[in-house]
Amino acid sequence: MKTLNVGLIGYKFMGRAHSNAWLQAPHFFDLPRTPVLKVACGRHEASLKEFAQKWGWEETETDWKKLVTRPDIDIIDIALPQHLHYEIAIAAAKAGKHIFCEKPLAMNSQQAEEMLRVCEDNKVTHYLNHNYRRVPAIAFAKKLIKEGQLGRIFHWRGAYQQDWIVDPEFPLTWQLRKETAQAGPQWDLNSHSLDLAQYLVGDIKSVSCLTTNFIKERPLADETTSGNLSAEAKTGETGEVTVEDAALMLVEFENGAIGSFEATRFATGRKNHNTFEIYGSKGSLTFDLENMNELLFYSNSDPAGLQGFRKILTTDALHPYVQNWWPAGHIIGYEHTFVHAVVDFIKAIAENKTVEPNFHDGLKIIKVLEAGLQSAATGQKIILKNN
Repeated sequence: MKTLNVGLIGYKFMGRAHSNAWLQAPHFFDLPRTPVLKVACGRHEASLKEFAQKWGWEETETDWKKLVTRPDIDIIDIALPQHLHYEIAIAAAKAGKHIFCEKPLAMNSQQAEEMLRVCEDNKVTHYLNHNYRRVPAIAFAKKLIKEGQLGRIFHWRGAYQQDWIVDPEFPLTWQLRKETAQAGPQWDLNSHSLDLAQYLVGDIKSVSCLTTNFIKERPLADETTSGNLSAEAKTGETGEVTVEDAALMLVEFENGAIGSFEATRFATGRKNHNTFEIYGSKGSLTFDLENMNELLFYSNSDPAGLQGFRKILTTDALHPYVQNWWPAGHIIGYEHTFVHAVVDFIKAIAENKTVEPNFHDGLKIIKVLEAGLQSAATGQKIILKNN
């Protein structure tokens, strides 16, 4: 059994989720190669060492440039905000490292195109972690669609809603500044929804978009206190919010379907509400991440008088990934989607195959997101080219 040494860059929210995945994957799945938690990298040495000790990383490093050139590292795991992806991914690919990268892929399509090109030129495996593809219910939805259970697809309706910045006193964290986030929920949340839409329905050919800001200034954040969607404010200083607070998109798919996307951080009471509905000529599907083990399916082929949305509990062994976990009816959670991603990524490396979504998919997503921002700025429908 060969091993793959992992170098993780970033050790907060995503660093924890990724560490758990690297640890758990070989415990529950038979893998062709075993991941080794070799080096954790971050800026703050004291907290980094505490993190590494807790999660079992063998070493720590505060300079990512040293990490990506180490000859004993096989995989670079980028668990950082998007403004840091480009430089690290380019360096890692040139050093011949396989790349496991958080989303959104980059700050713009120019960066994304170069990241993809360099990865392909250096023949490294590249994966973009839109982990919701690996929810068993969503993977099963893909199977039903491929089998023709929905027939011709007419509609996609997606919504990703959170409420963590409703309070005007919430600080100006990196997610609310264009220089570090590029955009607000259009970039962060709609990237997830777009990945699922393009995975389940198909590529998008046109975009019309509306964005808005509800709160234009906020207290500056004390970066030393920043955590997962939380932070403390500096006293008496404020700054401008330079990204949108909410976005609405209308799209046309290449296959003739139409769709809508809502992304907001001002949906009071919603913490991580990610839903979609797909309507076709033969049937329909709906999914809600807050009930992630369930999929609702409607079929026109059911007998008259018995038609209706049925709840499918996707915990049987025949559902994707589930056979490696618990007996039927024993649900899984958010963290398991990262394990599934690690499993598929390692198999792709071992078999010298591609894994999806990858940087090619990430580039397509960013082109749509950019078109949405362009539409919102100009008031025009944007036709995508070469998507």
